[in-house]
Amino acid sequence: MEYNLIQTIAIYALPVIFAITLHEAAHGYVARHFGDLTAYAAGRISLNPLRHIDPIGTVLVPLALLAFAKLAGGPGILFGWAKPVPVNFANLRDPKRDMLWVAAAGPGANLFMALFWGVMLKIALSIPESSFSVPLALMSNGGIVVNAVLMVLNLLPVPPLDGGRIAVSLLPHRLAYRFAMLEPYGLIIIVVLLFSGVLSAIMSPFIGATSGLIQWIFGIS
Repeated sequence: MEYNLIQTIAIYALPVIFAITLHEAAHGYVARHFGDLTAYAAGRISLNPLRHIDPIGTVLVPLALLAFAKLAGGPGILFGWAKPVPVNFANLRDPKRDMLWVAAAGPGANLFMALFWGVMLKIALSIPESSFSVPLALMSNGGIVVNAVLMVLNLLPVPPLDGGRIAVSLLPHRLAYRFAMLEPYGLIIIVVLLFSGVLSAIMSPFIGATSGLIQWIFGIS
């Protein structure tokens, strides 16, 4: 059991680190492009994972949930968070319009990373089985799943998730204002949905469709 836990961590550690790093850096980069230099001034437009890792949300919570799942003999729950990149939407050239692109940048980065891991998986399956190709295939498959999960989760229309900010950008001003007022309760809503099983039921079809699409694109059976 201890070996399985260590093995799982080894497979998923690199994909998770890349996924959160590019996700957060993408928010900051697009915010800078549209006029907000807050993340740039804070040094958060960086590919250095240490600038984005939250010790509790990125490390302790996922490891605790994974260890509990292994001890209980059930499926693990992939849940956690990174340090959010600071964005002052008032600094954007057109705050309501540009908010959409800043929010969409994170899930877009995860889609890019899922495609990257699809390439890696194709390579791993195309070379003879070895002590290199097998771990690469496992890590690549994990990378596709991790990024699909993060993309789908962040696209849920619940503030302060990216999908919630996209919805605020698209809704008429009065509805957008009322919808944005849900933000203080967003994390509570997600946690309730998570432990009630509703979140998994909502996300699973979209995660499966994303993974299946990537496998289809690269001809992976």
